[in-house]
Amino acid sequence: QVQLVESGGGLVQPGGSLRLSCTASGRISSINTMGWYRQAPGKERELVATITSGGSTNYADSVKGRFTISRDNAKNTVFLQMNSLKPEDTALYHCNLRGHTIIYGLFNYWGQGTQVTVSS
Repeated sequence: QVQLVESGGGLVQPGGSLRLSCTASGRISSINTMGWYRQAPGKERELVATITSGGSTNYADSVKGRFTISRDNAKNTVFLQMNSLKPEDTALYHCNLRGHTIIYGLFNYWGQGTQVTVSS
């Protein structure tokens, strides 16, 4: 059973910074994509950023230049450094681990989420 545990959310003022972390445990393929998605009240879940095990990244246009995703493959951990936060970044941020390999098949796991609130 694969588990994803997020941390680092909280309340921050506009213009502030937060760093989210997510660690995966269990039987995990070394070839995978980890990422962050967010869901605000009344809205659908949306992509924030993803990073492959090879280091390729992808960002939502709304966070480019402000957020940076990185990972530590040895620790199965992904990070999201969020700078210049705006009230519209307020959401529940979910960690995701997905991939498709011959040995592990198709997999797609989600964490419970960590709340980020940007408010003065």
